[in-house]
Amino acid sequence: MSFQTGLSGLNASGKSLDVIGHNIANANTVGMKASRTEFSDVVASAIGPSGGGGAGGSGIGVAISAVSQQFSQGNISLTGNTLDLAVNGGGFFMLEKKDGTFAYTRDGQFKLDANGGIITNSGAKLRGYPTDVLGNPTSTQAVPLTLPTGAPIPAQATANITAELNLDARAQTAISTVPPTPIATYGTALTAYDSQGVGIPVSLYFVKTGADTWDVFDSNTVAAGTTALTTNAATTATSVANAAWNAIPANTAGGDLKPTLTSAGAGAYAGPALSLVASGASFSMTFDTTGKLTSPLTSPTINLTSPNPNIGTFAATLDVSNVSQYGTSFAVSSLDQDGYTAGNLTGISINDKGVITTRYSNGESQAKGMVALADFRNVQGLQPDGDGWVETVTSGMAISGQPGNGNMGGIRSGALEDSNVDLTAELVNMMTAQRNYQANAQTIKTQDQVMSTLVNLR
Repeated sequence: MSFQTGLSGLNASGKSLDVIGHNIANANTVGMKASRTEFSDVVASAIGPSGGGGAGGSGIGVAISAVSQQFSQGNISLTGNTLDLAVNGGGFFMLEKKDGTFAYTRDGQFKLDANGGIITNSGAKLRGYPTDVLGNPTSTQAVPLTLPTGAPIPAQATANITAELNLDARAQTAISTVPPTPIATYGTALTAYDSQGVGIPVSLYFVKTGADTWDVFDSNTVAAGTTALTTNAATTATSVANAAWNAIPANTAGGDLKPTLTSAGAGAYAGPALSLVASGASFSMTFDTTGKLTSPLTSPTINLTSPNPNIGTFAATLDVSNVSQYGTSFAVSSLDQDGYTAGNLTGISINDKGVITTRYSNGESQAKGMVALADFRNVQGLQPDGDGWVETVTSGMAISGQPGNGNMGGIRSGALEDSNVDLTAELVNMMTAQRNYQANAQTIKTQDQVMSTLVNLR
């Protein structure tokens, strides 16, 4: 029996050395998790004189009960490569292998294939959630992630313009000054785009027409506004003169207080206030006594004209909800629009939520997916595989989720998770396993000597 006991010890020690050697060999393997050999003793039950067992049992060796993996967090090392990803916390990257089956890994060394797919070194595809351009997931079903590395993104026509600015509450009504305040005094400009990505200059002009009231002109209405401003300034000057003449007392015996009217022409100031012509503004804005906009309450539209006659004129909304009127200088804090010309991919970035954002030569940035993570009720039940691990009945089904939610860790781009192998500890374990192997070999040698003694008896 001692031969079998020693032999089981040799087998167990040899298996332990195999596991230790595997750990040491993978000390620099990205995302690798160390394993350990777990032993159990083997006991033979016996029937004693009283018919019971236990006291008469004897140990008959050792067995390997399990080789378990240690899923502790490895150190995170920076690489600077955007497609190098590390999971900081729980979870595994989800992979779709070439044969269509799924695997899970902590190795984040990803590359792009010829079609823009994000793949591992073995060709397995990284899976994630599709998103809108703002990075919000549009599905809970993970799919292989693909980046648009081929054709440029198409142009988009401007549909919305947003203006954030302050109009000077101290400004005088434009037609009350001599000469009238130029229409471009309070103005700003930006470039919009038609459906082919051709730039369209857009100018906005703000003309004060009364207390807390402003007219707004764009490129299409500025000419009419300029004419109306000049005309109304002259009309206002005449009306002011009429009012001043009419306010002078009538002639008295003491002398002339009111000048004599001349014939038609200069100096003929006796009429009432004259009517102003329409300004031709695109729309008007009104503010309350606190400087906040009260009208319009909805975004007005302005017309944009493409240089391409086949496209012609199209409308865009102008959001002026954040325009104010305070007693400070005219200042534009933000002026934006949602159109753009075509653009080629220039770079990508991945945030800690796993959202992949692509950058283009036209200055646009768009989210193109979110890296998905998976976790298991029993990670010890995962089966090692060439691409990482695969789920088993023991591990339970994969539970997918977004990085940073629940038990899922965050994503670190430009970094990799090192192996969690403690090389010093493994070297000590190796020496211990070696001694165990030698000791078990010695038990076999001793038993052999005992058997020789018995055989040589006379």
